[in-house]
Amino acid sequence: QVQLVESGGGLVQAGGSLRLSCATSGRSSGRLQMGWFRQAPGKEREFVAAISGSTSITRYADSVKGRFTISTDNAKNTVYLQMSSLKPEDTAVYYCAADPNFGMVPRTTSDNYDYWGQGTQVTVSS
Repeated sequence: QVQLVESGGGLVQAGGSLRLSCATSGRSSGRLQMGWFRQAPGKEREFVAAISGSTSITRYADSVKGRFTISTDNAKNTVYLQMSSLKPEDTAVYYCAADPNFGMVPRTTSDNYDYWGQGTQVTVSS
């Protein structure tokens, strides 16, 4: 069992930056695949970024590539999502998720992620 707790959301102006954190407990995140997803009002949950715990290979949605960076601190069992050059369309609830598959390349489909945090709101004003 894995517990995930997100933090770091908030209100920011367009062009600004935020860093989301996801603290894991119950099982080391060092080998899990970790991902960030988001859901805007009236829209389906979508993939944002993911990282493999075994290879550190990352994957990003095209909409955030070059602006967002996912990283892990295994000593702190924490996953981060650094978000820069934020746009109003980035407004959503952001969820951290863990995929127990110890794969080399992280997966991007939410169905593969068994454990989810409660979500943190990110609002980008224009």
